[in-house]
Amino acid sequence: MILSARGRYSKYLRPISISIDLLVITLLPFFLFKEQGVNYLHFCVYQIVSWSFIAYFSGFYDVYRYTSILKIFSKLITQCVIFLLTVIAFFPFAKETVFNSEAILLYSIVVLCTVTLFKLLLFFYLKKYRIAGSNTRNAIIIGHTQQTVNLKNLFETKAEYGYRFKGFFSDKKQGDLITGRVADIESFALENKIDDIYCSLNEISNLRLRELVAFCDANNKVIKFIPDTKEIFSRNLTVDYYEFFPVLSLRKTPLHEPIATIAKRVFDIVFAFLVILLVLSWLTPIMALLIKLESNGPVFYRQIRAGMNEEQFFCFKFRSMQINNQMDQLAVKNDPRVTKVGKFIRKTSIDELPQFLNVLLGDMSVVGPRPHIYSINHRYSVKIKKYGARHTVKPGITGLAQVRGFRGEITSDEDMINRIKYDVFYIENWSILLDIKIILQTIVGMFGDEKAY
Repeated sequence: MILSARGRYSKYLRPISISIDLLVITLLPFFLFKEQGVNYLHFCVYQIVSWSFIAYFSGFYDVYRYTSILKIFSKLITQCVIFLLTVIAFFPFAKETVFNSEAILLYSIVVLCTVTLFKLLLFFYLKKYRIAGSNTRNAIIIGHTQQTVNLKNLFETKAEYGYRFKGFFSDKKQGDLITGRVADIESFALENKIDDIYCSLNEISNLRLRELVAFCDANNKVIKFIPDTKEIFSRNLTVDYYEFFPVLSLRKTPLHEPIATIAKRVFDIVFAFLVILLVLSWLTPIMALLIKLESNGPVFYRQIRAGMNEEQFFCFKFRSMQINNQMDQLAVKNDPRVTKVGKFIRKTSIDELPQFLNVLLGDMSVVGPRPHIYSINHRYSVKIKKYGARHTVKPGITGLAQVRGFRGEITSDEDMINRIKYDVFYIENWSILLDIKIILQTIVGMFGDEKAY
């Protein structure tokens, strides 16, 4: 994982980063697995293949100069957690080896810390290097719109990205702007050693666009396009070819791809199984005792919710209310139905943990749009555009809307509109990394959420 840059030595950075990571994971077993009887040759080959396979599909090394530090940490955690699972999976098939959980845990921690330390040192070194004015890229922008002005401001305020803005080209406005003729752009780009050319799709014609693309191809320049304000350009687009004829299509969601569906389901099963084994196995008896001591009734509460394709299922929870005739109504602030134990488990979202059983049963996913009761579905499906999109995927225990603060009681249409906005964004931009990021944010926000009541 390395910041991609087109500097003098940048082409060597990614191979060096990969080599160091592979060196770390192949040398450490010689020191940490001495007592396990591991066949080092087999284990090292297995590790290299596993690490490379995971890195390729998770995009571990696809990090660029504009990538945020949070995304880098997400990639690190994803890579190391999945790699740990593959390391554990090696031992049952190697009959002559001795499984030692402490040695494996120590190995995983050392790998994570070593790889993280190297990546962060490199990240901050390159950031400082670019702020100092080295390893930068010269950029120009064609078109004068609000989007291009925002991009220009970004280049000028984010020195760590390593871009030097050299000027606008536009026919719409004169003065400080250079004419947008292709000949002027080409001569300026060559004289000023421009690396990147950004074009507003609002302002450039097809003829000029073809000329610019040909110029960039011939002179090793990078050309990129800035969409206009129309909503269609904010959607995921795919290119299909009818023989040699390209056709742009709106992709409904990544989760319609079979590989993505399988990957998410495997992730859900593994994560849910670990939570049930490591948390619910001991927490359930404690919760059962506390709930029974305070009020009569079952430990678990089943509520009918709308799932994928609006099919109904029973959503499991730890019971947090006194038994009453209005159990299907959503809780409100200072709800008298909520017990003392219920206030605590609702505040910390412990009451939602039994839904990991729903995940194993296939009714829910770990991350996705939260399932609503049918009365809410009927009310808002006709009032809010794209409401039905949330039923194209499995509902989740947590979701993007929840970690952004739109959870709990719905006091106005605006609350639901914002919730749907984040749900649709999640569906259209899903990735395993996004799921992990939402899970981590959910764990961090378990305490202190004012809307959890």
